[in-house]
Amino acid sequence: MLLRRFASTSTLPPTIRQLLSSPQPTSPETKVQLSGWIKSVRRQKNVTFAVINDGSCASGLQAVLKPDATPHNLTNGASVRICGNLVQSLGRGQLYELHVEAVDVLGECNPEAYPIQKQALPVEFLRDNAHLRARTDISAAMLRLRDSVLRSLHSYYEAQDFHYVHTPILTSNDCEGGGETFRVSPVSSSPSSGQSPDSSVQSEFFSKPAYLTVSSQLHLEALAASLSRVYTLSPCFRAERSQTNRHLAEFWMLEAEWAFIDHVGDVCHVVEETLKNILRCQSENALLWKDGDGTKLRSLEHASRPGVPWTRMSYTDAVKELQKYHASSRVGFEFEPAWGRALQSEHERWLSEQLVGGPVFVTDYPSSLKPFYMRANDDGQTVACFDLLVPFIGELVGGSLREERSSHLVEAIQRHGLKEEEYGWYVDLRKYGSTPHGGYGLGFERLISWMSGIENVRECIAMPRWAKRMLL
Repeated sequence: MLLRRFASTSTLPPTIRQLLSSPQPTSPETKVQLSGWIKSVRRQKNVTFAVINDGSCASGLQAVLKPDATPHNLTNGASVRICGNLVQSLGRGQLYELHVEAVDVLGECNPEAYPIQKQALPVEFLRDNAHLRARTDISAAMLRLRDSVLRSLHSYYEAQDFHYVHTPILTSNDCEGGGETFRVSPVSSSPSSGQSPDSSVQSEFFSKPAYLTVSSQLHLEALAASLSRVYTLSPCFRAERSQTNRHLAEFWMLEAEWAFIDHVGDVCHVVEETLKNILRCQSENALLWKDGDGTKLRSLEHASRPGVPWTRMSYTDAVKELQKYHASSRVGFEFEPAWGRALQSEHERWLSEQLVGGPVFVTDYPSSLKPFYMRANDDGQTVACFDLLVPFIGELVGGSLREERSSHLVEAIQRHGLKEEEYGWYVDLRKYGSTPHGGYGLGFERLISWMSGIENVRECIAMPRWAKRMLL
């Protein structure tokens, strides 16, 4: 076997990305061993060209084989281990290629039956075959982009002395108060004592109802009361039946909380610096934007410019601008804007795309539109909060100062019709060394959509779940 003939002395053999990032053409005596999947095969009379990719980068590596040394089962999709010399390529399209001396086909792939072919495949077909779609170039690039963004986030937060923490997936309350939670209960084969076998009533596993989390914020606040600055990237779940391109039932949320912050503008500043740091550090977008919308790409590049702060405006001013456009335009909006009403997606996109031409923080929404935990402003009508609206996406980030005054928080809980006993521990945080604090939440799939130009968040996550759709 090739593995025995060319055993590696390192813990892991090099990936294609590692070889190509600092290539050093090998001497005839030095062998390079690689493993991966065949992306394409081109057989000629005197030579066979095959592109191998191990997922570490977008480009892959061209392998050059002699026809008599090319296995008959070397086909698109097959997994292989190859060994040879990395040399400068004489052909166009690549700087280096691998002259193969030996090849093992580890896993055969019937090219007639293999669903992932080189031609473009319909979105619905790939959704129906979600277990295979990561093998397409676009899906693989999206996954690498997610990884790259996460690394940039960790780097930024580490530099700012934030602590990465893990928060519960199972919770006893609905953080947002929207009633869109998934309730969790055990599947038991034996009925509880005193119940008939066919009874639909089951005892609660935790002695009270439990739900999948919709946000880590409340738990992050408890941890920030000790560590000052905390963040997490955690799965969240919302049982909303929306079928838009911005919603998933299971998604990932980046959330950060920190203590000793007095102004909502300071939260906006951290969000802006975090995102600009990400936008300046990405390389995977070359493939994703290859055939993309030039207008969207220019908008993204404009947003990442250093030294140019993003626009900030109050909800009240935003509504005034929306009303002026609605009254003067022949088309107007489907939903008429008015103070005290939620901004619709069409409003958010108009503000960012038409009025501002870039990201815009909309601050100080009416308290009736926002969750109970946001800090009340002195005007008695609004709360110290913001939504970050970006072109072609709409809302990307939401954040606020949190209500650190115990009496105000209890009043807000009552005003929103929530059960005080469910939030007793949360109110308790305000009794012992309470501090002004704040934070935000960012939809990770929406961020990937904005950065990549992929319009639907269902294509911005490996295994999408939404209402009436969970295939694996």
